[in-house]
Amino acid sequence: MATGRSRRGKNRGKGSARTLPASERPWHEAYAGSEPVPRRTAWKQEKERAKAAAAAERRRARGGRARPDAGDGGAKGAGSRRGGRDTDGPELLVGRNPVVEALRVHTPATTLYVAQGVDIDDRVHEAVRTAADRGLPIMEITRAELDRMTGGVPHQGLGLQVPPYAYLPFEDLLAAAQEHPTEPLLVALDGVTDPRNLGAVIRSAAAFGAHGVFVPARRAAGVTPTAWRASAGAAARVPVSRVVNLTRALRACQDAGLVVVGLDADAPLGLYDLEAAVGPLVLVVGSEGRGLSRLVGETCDLRVSIPMSSEVESLNASVAAAVALSEVARKRGAGGGVPS
Repeated sequence: MATGRSRRGKNRGKGSARTLPASERPWHEAYAGSEPVPRRTAWKQEKERAKAAAAAERRRARGGRARPDAGDGGAKGAGSRRGGRDTDGPELLVGRNPVVEALRVHTPATTLYVAQGVDIDDRVHEAVRTAADRGLPIMEITRAELDRMTGGVPHQGLGLQVPPYAYLPFEDLLAAAQEHPTEPLLVALDGVTDPRNLGAVIRSAAAFGAHGVFVPARRAAGVTPTAWRASAGAAARVPVSRVVNLTRALRACQDAGLVVVGLDADAPLGLYDLEAAVGPLVLVVGSEGRGLSRLVGETCDLRVSIPMSSEVESLNASVAAAVALSEVARKRGAGGGVPS
């Protein structure tokens, strides 16, 4: 876990930690690359933005809740507008993998923050170079200041200020899955409120070839900085949609020819016997505590259970999703339809 330096001698470094040399700072005239990126001209503005972002993050941390939804947006739901965003202010992505992944896929960003005395590795180098190539301001700040901005969340010396996450419209998510050369595979979450679980599911979706994830707009986790970090950057590559009515969205998938399969610990059909895994599929994962809600469970075409030792009552939602997605990928691979 990254921690703040002592107040005295904070620039001396310790072990392998060191401040970026001038030749590696894109804003410095000695930068060994293209023209240095102007730094001082935007310094005051960026400091104000950083303070505002830190204050917003502290408020969210104290409240212990995800940001409020942007609204229903009619029948299509929050985030169902093209490029729809939450209406709150900018966010700070932290952690080396999430920051690098976001920069790789050109996620809109305004500033890259680098902590003084950061441990230099390939990911830090790539983050700095990519931000410089995109013309993003790069600010070197103290670890204590970055700690304050992140509300104590481990940041590994890197932070990327970005606009609120842009959810893909559900209609576009479904259409893109159908246009994919392999059979459509989507993941729906029912009642999952922990953003860390959402991030972990997104990471598994990316690992096992799913084409997208959709979640309810209300009473469910959204793609917050915490979810970004838990996804290890996969949130930059797997589209996520928010829907007002989850059962309605599942029925739309059924109308499009996808089989809706819910994970249910009490289902008689075992996951390893799921023949529908090789075809167009929506995997529905409920919360760890109550599982699938009644309406969602009734909407599913099939319910399957994960075979487990009798001593274990249930699996964490993200773990259950990973196990199920792995089995779907295995079945598809055995049938020649290896997810890409």
